[in-house]
Amino acid sequence: MENKKIIQTVLAIFSGADEHEWEKVQNVMAENILLDYSSLSGSPAAALSSKQIVEAWKNFLPGFDRTHHQLSNFEVTTQGNNANVHCTGKADHFIDNDVWTVEGTYDAEVLKINGQWLITKLKFNLLKQRGNVNLPAKAIEKLNTK
Repeated sequence: MENKKIIQTVLAIFSGADEHEWEKVQNVMAENILLDYSSLSGSPAAALSSKQIVEAWKNFLPGFDRTHHQLSNFEVTTQGNNANVHCTGKADHFIDNDVWTVEGTYDAEVLKINGQWLITKLKFNLLKQRGNVNLPAKAIEKLNTK
């Protein structure tokens, strides 16, 4: 039962991002998170508030016509109120007829706080990307011209 709640917590970040339901995203994050997308962006991991992460995603993801994240192969290990989650992820990002696909794995640390599982660390491990790798820049440009 707890493993299912933990997996739902991780899934909610990505479904919320795809749906642009930012409150849903923020509600499954601890107040502060270590976010590490360095394998994709080249930027180092950073400790950010959940509000900072949501604001960054609000100013990026809506530049795509739509996004679709798929997560699978969940491995959950728990020890008391701490859990580690490893899963496979694929994210498709669309603008017009162009698509940018990113594949890799995620490692998340989840902590039970006041009876609710919240993400405290999220790391993406890039395996490959394909399609139009210039689409992120196009998404940002699209948002800036609105």
